[in-house]
Amino acid sequence: MNSRIPDPSKPVIAILTTSDRLQQFRGNRSNFRDIIRTGREMGYMVYVITVRDLKLNEQIVSGYVPSASGKLWYAIPVPLPQVIYNRIPNREEEEKAPVARKIAECLEHPEISLYNPSFFNKWNLFEWLKESKATSRHVPKTRRMRSAATLTAMLKNHESLYLKPEKGKAGKGIMRLRYRPDTLLPYRLQIQSGKKNTTYKAASVERLWARIGREKGSARYIVQQAIVLAGYRGRPFDLRVLLQKNGRGAWAVTGIGARLAGARSITTHVPRGGSIEDPSSMLEGTFGAEQAALILKDVSTTALLVARQIERASSNMLGEMSMDLGVDEEGAVWFFEANSRPMKFDEPAIRKLSLERIFQYGNHLSRQSK
Repeated sequence: MNSRIPDPSKPVIAILTTSDRLQQFRGNRSNFRDIIRTGREMGYMVYVITVRDLKLNEQIVSGYVPSASGKLWYAIPVPLPQVIYNRIPNREEEEKAPVARKIAECLEHPEISLYNPSFFNKWNLFEWLKESKATSRHVPKTRRMRSAATLTAMLKNHESLYLKPEKGKAGKGIMRLRYRPDTLLPYRLQIQSGKKNTTYKAASVERLWARIGREKGSARYIVQQAIVLAGYRGRPFDLRVLLQKNGRGAWAVTGIGARLAGARSITTHVPRGGSIEDPSSMLEGTFGAEQAALILKDVSTTALLVARQIERASSNMLGEMSMDLGVDEEGAVWFFEANSRPMKFDEPAIRKLSLERIFQYGNHLSRQSK
């Protein structure tokens, strides 16, 4: 991999993940390669480190770097990092005691800055956003799903609801519930698995609740008012916003992508059949050029408000997040989801800036701690 000699005035940056018996470490290797390549081009020393190898009381630790071809990874001795970019791959790994302990130690360490210490919980997100007037108006009506009574109460005011796992990812486990009082089987539950979805119809809320129980198992769920999204060619779409802190340590919008729902999908997630589109052309196709420009501006403003409020209410140091925002038929902006470990954006300009900002913000953090 092409690289410059690391600039000694710049911090050493490590990408944190967990170890794997068969393949050294877990996580998205191509993403890690891109991060390391960008860091080296910008004059940083950067490597992947596992929770196990991050020995905080030693000056030299073992980190992984890719070979010139990028196919192999080598463990090499490296200096202890000053900035840690947390990419623990999933919640199951994050909740393991040794991982939680190590993250807590990093947060306490006087010479190390670690940001984005944990995944978000959906319920917490909505609670945090309700605390501020500026963000609460962008939040759909949301409750914890504790019993069939919650559904009955919500269906009095909303004809369609989304049921979402509190710890969900990439649209997994999401169900949609509609109530059609004029039919024999008024409760319609759409269940999504992969790119297919099946509809279960029930005559009573008790039968519906039993089916939901089978689907969700022991997972905790929230229930949320379904917003009627603006459509493009007859399909709903939403906007995926990437926010990162810049070299001044301030939240900034790195880019906005659009995701169009698959033909019969209940969400816009790409693994569920959704497609990546250009936000401007989709909004223009729906609202016309003038209103589309205003909506895009509103999307950026809303996303920044939300990011600041999440960081404030969570009391954690955050450096990036992706966000799903929807635009309804009137052009109003709604918040659906935020993720503290964003998946990579495929749009080339967004991707390039997103990689550079990891290092610009890392540099800011190390200057602050000095």
